[in-house]
Amino acid sequence: MKEQIQNDYIAAFKAKETLKKDVLGLLKGAIQNAEISKKEELTDEEIIDIVNKQIKLRKDGLTEFEKAGRDNLVEQYKEEIDVLTKYMPKQLTEEEVNGIIDEAINVIKPDGMKDFGKIMKEITPKLKGRTDISKVSGLVKEKL
Repeated sequence: MKEQIQNDYIAAFKAKETLKKDVLGLLKGAIQNAEISKKEELTDEEIIDIVNKQIKLRKDGLTEFEKAGRDNLVEQYKEEIDVLTKYMPKQLTEEEVNGIIDEAINVIKPDGMKDFGKIMKEITPKLKGRTDISKVSGLVKEKL
């Protein structure tokens, strides 16, 4: 995945796609910083985590810019999110997410909200990077 990001960065640079080049440059920097901290190359899953964090940062900024009425920055952040989303695994549909939650509930047989953590521990590895975990926790709470 790291190689794909590097190739896309070079292609964006050659095609003079400034926004894409800048976003991928920041992503490459974040990956490089993580590798320096870890002192070894990152796995694709770890790179997906970094991409996910970059998307989350932009979504948070997007909310703030919408409140402030900064339409030019809102559009820019939406475009940046689109660039980054291409490196995420296929997102699950709500039906697929509900199926995974229901399966975990059937296996664990929770005894109310006190087993919320057990269910989240069971489903998080299956959903990580493939859906918004904060929304998933809301769905689990509804089902409990």
